[in-house]
Amino acid sequence: MNIKETLYNKLARYVKVDTKSDSANAAQTPSTPGQTTLAKMLVKELKELGLKNILLTKHSYVLAELPANTNKKMPAIGFMAHMDTSEDFPGKNVKPKLHKNYKGGPLEIGKGIVNTPQKDANLKLVKGHDLVTAGGDTLLGGDDKAGIAVIMTMLEHLKNNPQYKHGPVKIAFTPDEEIGHGSALLPLDKFKADFAYTLDSYIADIGNGNFNADSCAITITGVNTHPGTAKNVLVSPLLIASEIITKWPARHRAEHTDKEKGFIHFNDINGSIEKVVLKAIAREHDLKKLYAMERELNALCKKLQAAHKGAKIEVKFKESYRNMKDVLKKRPQAMQYLVRALKEERVPYRLEQARGGTDGARLSFRGLPTPNLFGAYSSAHGPYEWVSLDTMASTLRVALNIIKER
Repeated sequence: MNIKETLYNKLARYVKVDTKSDSANAAQTPSTPGQTTLAKMLVKELKELGLKNILLTKHSYVLAELPANTNKKMPAIGFMAHMDTSEDFPGKNVKPKLHKNYKGGPLEIGKGIVNTPQKDANLKLVKGHDLVTAGGDTLLGGDDKAGIAVIMTMLEHLKNNPQYKHGPVKIAFTPDEEIGHGSALLPLDKFKADFAYTLDSYIADIGNGNFNADSCAITITGVNTHPGTAKNVLVSPLLIASEIITKWPARHRAEHTDKEKGFIHFNDINGSIEKVVLKAIAREHDLKKLYAMERELNALCKKLQAAHKGAKIEVKFKESYRNMKDVLKKRPQAMQYLVRALKEERVPYRLEQARGGTDGARLSFRGLPTPNLFGAYSSAHGPYEWVSLDTMASTLRVALNIIKER
């Protein structure tokens, strides 16, 4: 079994299925029929590999179990990846392209699309690797079909090597992660893992933390009148909304922050001369700092309400998700197994606090500790996306180490 060839063949097969999720259809899970198509394909392959308790739910979640082949008591360990791809760029008619032994420098993708280490610093890490891209007019879908390919290759390897002793392995493939619904309907009572890993992160990144996240809606009600007699009467909620945006400090804006520094990002505005709803997302790794930033926005809105007599400004925050780092500290087994495997396999990694949310974060707060293991992709959600087969092979080695009998 040539591992990289197997990984490529599986990845190439999966990315050809258009599974782009659709936020406009988010009330339905899955949001697009292509995800069900891929789910059925994976169910067929899982059956061929001899897995047990295979389940395809009505929402196109795929669950399966590989029973332990040892009498030694070991934890049930889960591996997960999502089937959907981003709606930010076309994902239909993907034509995977293999770039053997990447020499460094420009990565010619096609259709005039060229990635470089200046655009994506992760390319500096993969000189000499075999890379996979699309053809320049679609995304690749390595986020997260590279994760699916690693999991399926692991299962094939275990079938072909029954002498490799391991504990119970739980598998889940989920829909609609890209629109924030990936873990919502996963039936944990049927998954029954002690802890799990999402194979869904940029190359070399291990995620054991993420943003604390809230959504924000600011409703601004003004005073409307005929513009011909508006002097000293008209109070425009459109003007107030623009003031909120422009007066919000640069230090708290997404475009001026990185690493573990948070922000409030205004991302939608809707309304008229009578009422405007301004929406935003609030993100910060430190919960106390998140609340402090939200108080600052409340104070700004109160100040502007006082400055525009007759206006009413109502600010509402709603919790979206929280930092899984706190859960993983209390239940450290998943990270202990992962770090040990990375060290034993001599796989370099970066411990990252994700600047976003993950399925793992939501699952951790549902009671299933789930850190994030790198899925070997980079420059996701667009035509510059690429995947390293060598890194996928490293992820596979780490996964096999995690489950092995000790």
